[in-house]
Order: sequence, then structure tokens, then C-alpha cells
Amino acid sequence: MKILYNWLKEFADLTATPEDLRTRLSLSGTAVEALEQTAAGPLLDAELTSNRADCLGHYGIAREAAALYRVALKPVEVKLPEAAEPATAVTRVDIASPELCGRYTARVLRGVKVGPSPDWLRQRLEALGQASINNVVDATNYVMLELGHPLHAFDMDLLAERRIVVRRARNGEKMRTLDGVERALTAEMCVIADALRAVAIAGVMGGAATEINSATKTILLESACFDPISIRRASKALGLRTEASMRFERGADAEMAELASRRCAELIQKLGGGEVLAGVLDVYPGRATPPVIELTRKELLRVMGADVPDADIEAILSALGFTPARVRAAQKGDAALQATWQCRRPSWRGDVTREIDLIEEIARLYGLDKFPARLPPARLPAAPLDYAEAEERLRERLIGLGYQEIITIPIVDELSDAVFRDAHTAPARIANPLAEDASVMRSTGAVTMVSTLEWNLNHGQRNVRLFEFGKTYRWNGSEPVESRILTLGATGLAREKSVAENERPFVFADLRGDLDQLGNLAGGFLWNAGGPAWLHPAHAGTISPGGQAARSIGVAGQLARRTAERFKLRQDAFVAELELEALCAGYRAARAAMRYKPLSRFPAVERDFSLVLADGTSFASVVEAIRGLGIAEVSSIDAVDLFRGKNVPEGKYSLLVRVTFESHEATLTEAPLTDFWSRIVAVLEKKLGASLRA
Repeated sequence: MKILYNWLKEFADLTATPEDLRTRLSLSGTAVEALEQTAAGPLLDAELTSNRADCLGHYGIAREAAALYRVALKPVEVKLPEAAEPATAVTRVDIASPELCGRYTARVLRGVKVGPSPDWLRQRLEALGQASINNVVDATNYVMLELGHPLHAFDMDLLAERRIVVRRARNGEKMRTLDGVERALTAEMCVIADALRAVAIAGVMGGAATEINSATKTILLESACFDPISIRRASKALGLRTEASMRFERGADAEMAELASRRCAELIQKLGGGEVLAGVLDVYPGRATPPVIELTRKELLRVMGADVPDADIEAILSALGFTPARVRAAQKGDAALQATWQCRRPSWRGDVTREIDLIEEIARLYGLDKFPARLPPARLPAAPLDYAEAEERLRERLIGLGYQEIITIPIVDELSDAVFRDAHTAPARIANPLAEDASVMRSTGAVTMVSTLEWNLNHGQRNVRLFEFGKTYRWNGSEPVESRILTLGATGLAREKSVAENERPFVFADLRGDLDQLGNLAGGFLWNAGGPAWLHPAHAGTISPGGQAARSIGVAGQLARRTAERFKLRQDAFVAELELEALCAGYRAARAAMRYKPLSRFPAVERDFSLVLADGTSFASVVEAIRGLGIAEVSSIDAVDLFRGKNVPEGKYSLLVRVTFESHEATLTEAPLTDFWSRIVAVLEKKLGASLRA
């Protein structure tokens, strides 16, 4: 909303500079984003919230400024000489759809001379971004910008039977609007019609058939109030957003309609001459009694934590039009708690409905900086959720492994979701989606993770490692069901080129190693080959918790070629998804199973086993075979290096395994170590067909 400083001064005796006014308005909740100089004087560009329809005119902003600086707001005084003939003798207004039109006023002006507007009027309109058309149309726009209430002028001689009917449009009815476009109307739209046809889309735009032109002599001036929801729907359906529709859909002041009509008629008469027929046709089926809202000092103290003097409370509310009346006198010794005011809500503040709204008005105009900063008392002690610690440890581990956390929107395209969705899972569809590509809640975290990888690759980020704690959704036949999941995604290089090492691409083994690091926090993972169809069959696996091989809690692997092509991924990408509840349960169980074990006072000894194993033999089976010997001195078993190539037979690979021995009783000598070595080699040869590499 653009505001001219000099125009504001016509309604309030402001002595503050435009810069100071900008600051004070911004601190009170009316954000002024810019201040610039124009031919019409200083211009403030204010960003208004959708609930402040009263500030969509200079008079509304002047009311705010007057309340801030404690100066009087001047009333809008209209001197409108009228002819003897009444307006009711020449026209009639009927509201056939009162649910769409709460009030309609009509004034008749006769003998008006249509022509160009004077320079002062054009200058103000142009400064506010409005093109000058002619003196009559400019007058309606001027009053709209002044009082915040839209108006429209009809050439009355072009109205069939010279009367107005406010009704719903008929299905299939068409009308050419002032912008020259023929528009198809529906029964959901409110129109202004004459005896034969629609002549305006109510609250949105007038029709070309009754446009004001140089030949116009008799004018019917409309000032009305329409249902905000119907205006918003009509504006959106027609793709036609105007200054009028923007004000009506936010809730125009019905009580302002008659005043705006008088003010505009006065201005037209000054600019174009003619006479105003006596009286106004005012059909007002939506008249309502203004509600009374009670404000108590006790609640103000509870919410704000500090007091505001009575004089300031009453001055602020009076300046805003709430006419506070004190109904409970202060009692001796208890003045702060007993004070009570009854406030009658003004017609222009439909957004104020409760006591807390009045407190907000007082606080923002009194000055939020005057209230001491303090924390509200906690009624209940805060306690972390039972899974908070587990999630935090998992998060720390993933960040340590080089992953970055993301948060994605779980509303996705159904076709993309179907790529990853299990055939037995029914999606949770959104009843009223905002867009076709946001029609279902995700059934799996993979769909948003892959989309995020795609976005990063398309924006030049080639090396990506991401994770997300999120939720998936499915339909169980009667209601949606949420499940907490952890999703990982990676693509690009696992290691960049350095002085000592060459670059190396991220592969499935890297993803599996990272997941095993997570598994160490949750009691370990068991891996099984294979996975869903959207993963590469040779580079995928299902994950089970340690000791529960039959139960799958997740999948991991490289995206299959057709999946990667579906999302236009031009390099290998890897995704994993795990049930977060199972991970957290495993973490809690592992924590509960921890027992104190003293460190050995004796040095540990490492022995390396360079094994030649058949392809398909896993490191886990090597660990299982060694642990199966029951050697108490074995403290750890690690895979150090893997090699395929020269001097290794085809169909086999070389694996360097490092076993660490440690005793709590004595320093290990060569004799027991040699015995351990022999037993380990023997069991590996017997169970896995392994041999030592020469």
C-alpha cells in the first residue's frame, strides 16, 4: 500500500518527519519498506498484513498515525448540495442475493461534464501507480485510495430500465469487462445487472457496456459491500485481480459505503459540475450490531507481564475507535487487578474479536520496547521425548561421516511416489491439493531424497551426502498412518583428489560402511542381498537388526538405471531408508546392555591375516568364524584392505584382516599368540575355504 505523506496530513496534524513516521509505523506493526520522494511529496510503501483492511486507504493509515502521536483524527467532512428531485424517483436497487451483497448504495448525478482531471488529482494518482482516465473515474479511484472503500460509476442512460439488480450470475452468462475481454461467468459469482444483463462483476471490475465516456451525462454511483469469499473466488476463477477485489476480499467496511459515496459525489460535482439528486438508495440487509469486547487489567498483566497506565489504555483504544467505557471502578489497594473496560468494536476492525486482540492493539501502540523482557513461567517441566537422545546420537554420527541434514516437504507428485511405493501400500491422498504435482503424502522418504539429489545436481553440486529425519504416510482404509524414517542419499566422489591420493567415486560399499557405523550405535546390522525394484539388483541390500535376521528394517543401494533416468540423474546415486523407531529401539537396547569393563593394564598385540577368499564370502562370515572360536583375548577384528587383480586367482579376492589380542591377566607372549594364529587360520580354511596369501 503506497501512502502520500502530505495526504495523511490532511487528516491528522502530524509534525513528525516522514522518516520518523516510517520508523514508528514499522515498530507498531505496519511495516514501511521504503520511503521515496515523488512529485506529490514523500511516499511511504507499506506492507500490510491481510487482516488490516482498514489500512488500505490514507484515512486508515492516518488513524494509526494519530494514535501513535496522540493527535486528533479529523473527521471526513462532506458538503454535498443536492437537487430537489429525489434519486428514488429515477432509479431502483434490488438485492436478489443478500448472502453475496451485504449493502448497496446508489447516488444519481445529472448533467455531469466528463473530461480530463486537474493536475493535482493526476499527480496524486500517478504517484500511487494509478493511471488517469477521466475526472469521474479518477474521482472513484481517488476516494478508494483515500477512504479504502472501492466505488464504481455507471453511465445511467445505458442501464436497461435505469435500475440495478444485485444477483448471482447465470451459468453460461458472458460479459465484456472494462479491459475489453469477454468473460464467461458462473453461478458462484455475484454480478451487478440492469433489467436485461450483467453490467459489472461485483467487487472486481465493471463492464464495457456501461462505461463512463465523453458522452456520459447521467451517472449512477455505486458504493457497496460484498462477501469477501465470493469476491476472492470470482477474482481467482477469472484471473482478474484488481484494487477493488483486493480490498473487498480482505473485508471492506460496510459502514463506510455511504460516506464514501457522499465523498465521491462531492468530488465529481466539483470536477465535472452537474447536480446530485436528493438522497441515496441504501439497501442494507446485512446490518449487524457491533459486538462489545471486555478488557481487564488482570489479563493485560498476565499476557504482557507489565502494567500500562489507564490514561494510555483509554487514549489508544479511543484513538482506534473502540470507545472504551470503564465499567468497574478501581478498588482501594487493588486497582491494577480490578480495572475493567467495555469496548465497542468499530465497523472497520473486523479482525478484532477477543480480549487478546485488544491487548495486542495496546501493546503495539504503547511500545513493545517498554515491556521488560522476561520468560513466562513454565507450568509443566519440559522433558525430552523418549527418542530424542537416540536421534541426536544418530545425527552426530551422520554429520561426523560427512552428511548434511535436510528437511523436505512431504507432499509429492503421485507418479513420482509410485516409483518407490510398495505395491501393497495405499497412498494417503490430499483431498484438496494445491497443485497436481503435490497431490499425495509421500509413502517413502526415497522420493523426496532422490528429488533433492536431482535438484543439487541440476544446480552444479556434484558431490552430495544428505540425510533426513522425516515421516512417511499410508492409508490403512480408514485413516492415514504416519511412520518415522531415516533417509540417506549420496552421489559423486567419496574422496577428492589430493597430493597423496587419487579421487574415488562413492560406491555401494561406502554407503554400507556408513550404515554399519550407524548400526554400531543400535546393536549392529545384518545384511541380506537384494532390494526393491527401484534399486540396482547387484548393488543393494536389506537391513535387519542384529540378532533378528528375519525382520527387515530398511533397504539401501544404488538407484537402478530406469529410476535414475526417471529423475534425470546423470551419475550414480545411492539411497538408504530405515525405520527410525527400530533404530531408536536398538539404540536404547544397546545402551541398556552396556556394562563397565576395566581397561587392560597390559599392551595389546595386533596380528594381520592376508586371506584369499572366494567371491561372495563376506567379512561378516570371517568375523563370525573367528568369534566362534571363543578366544577371550580377541578384542577386535577389522578389515584393513581388499585387493583384486595380479597374483590373485580369478573368482577370488584378497582381504587383509587385522585381529587385536588383549589380556587382562598378563602380557601376551609368543606361545599363546602362535596358538591363536593357528586356530584362526584352521577355522577359516575349514569353514570358508580361505588360504593365506603368499
